Amino acid sequence: MPVHLNAPDPTQLHPVAGVRIGVAEAGIRKAGRKDLTVMLLDEGASIGGVFTQNRFCAAPVQICRQHLQAGAAVRAIVVNTGNANAGTGDDGLARARRSCQALAGLLQLRPEQVLPFSTGVIMEPLPIERIEAGLPAAIADARPAHWARAAEGIMTTDTVPKAASARARVGGVDITVTGIAKGAGMIRPNMATMLGFVATDAAIDPALMTALARELADGSFNRITIDGDTSTNDALLVIATHRAGNAPVTALDSADGQALKAALLSVARQLAQAIVRDGEGATKFITVRVEGGQTAGECRQVAYAIAHSPLVKTAFFASDPNLGRILAAVGYAGIADLDQTRIDLYLDEVHVATRGGRHPDYREEDGQRVMKQQEITVRVVLGRGGAADTVWTCDLSHDYVSINADYRS
Repeated sequence: MPVHLNAPDPTQLHPVAGVRIGVAEAGIRKAGRKDLTVMLLDEGASIGGVFTQNRFCAAPVQICRQHLQAGAAVRAIVVNTGNANAGTGDDGLARARRSCQALAGLLQLRPEQVLPFSTGVIMEPLPIERIEAGLPAAIADARPAHWARAAEGIMTTDTVPKAASARARVGGVDITVTGIAKGAGMIRPNMATMLGFVATDAAIDPALMTALARELADGSFNRITIDGDTSTNDALLVIATHRAGNAPVTALDSADGQALKAALLSVARQLAQAIVRDGEGATKFITVRVEGGQTAGECRQVAYAIAHSPLVKTAFFASDPNLGRILAAVGYAGIADLDQTRIDLYLDEVHVATRGGRHPDYREEDGQRVMKQQEITVRVVLGRGGAADTVWTCDLSHDYVSINADYRS
């Protein structure tokens, strides 16, 4: 079961003016499940996207990059679950292009105005005929309020749909932000998450969209890990429809830019943390906070060493305060001149280690009390400077192995 995570209430997901969403059952991998989603954008929408750094990236990632780099005025997005269309070579590229052509033909658009996304099993041919057959139903279903349906329609091993909304005041005008994401395993984003779509009706200078998408990813999805694996299909798309009526935001560091980023980042972080809470087999949600570094980058480096460690993650699952595993991860994180005598380690409020050894007041029962909680904060103070950063992760359980062993069954 997910850790303190419930399915979103559809009534709390605000429609974004200029976006309509439709979902259909196309039988892409399994019958009787929502597996084909379209997002239809009004003319004039702006897009920013960031994609996986995995060099074995999927066909739809390659096509999305091509269409965005060509400067096409994107008007539609098609997402299928059940098949990743990754590791499929030239045939996979051809099938991804066919999905764009099919949706474009139905909407009287050019194929390059469509962005394709896929998630699911790798190295299997995309059943493009089923997608083509399902698109009319998805288009007919399109409504502004269908964010919750879309969150369900992009799931794979997720047990709970992931969606969030926020509102903010920008330039004296109320603006809306709503987003959805999917992901539960194969999560160590190197830009975003498995799939994430965040839209706002705010007006933003289109030239800022890619930088905005990267900032959002760096502040949210690039702070999570479940199993340390970067997917072939990771993608985060940020959409601005310019329908709110505010004066366009022309600088992200302006007062309006900061207000808009805060709303967007709030939604992105809720989605990113929901992925960790729904991690495959997860029973605990763990915040790893590293302080006192010379740079934020080295703080992340240490945080990820802890968050990726199978020994640390299994100790959390067992509620075992085997805290030497955390200190060992700090030590092998790769900071060559790290001074162990300046390191402090805390579990929530419990001071575990100081000056390179066990804190004199630390008691095993205090550590075990914290480790039994469903939500735990690990705080490491490096004693090297004033920088800090945070990563969110989960434990590693028996169920993680079972879920992934049975994934293709």
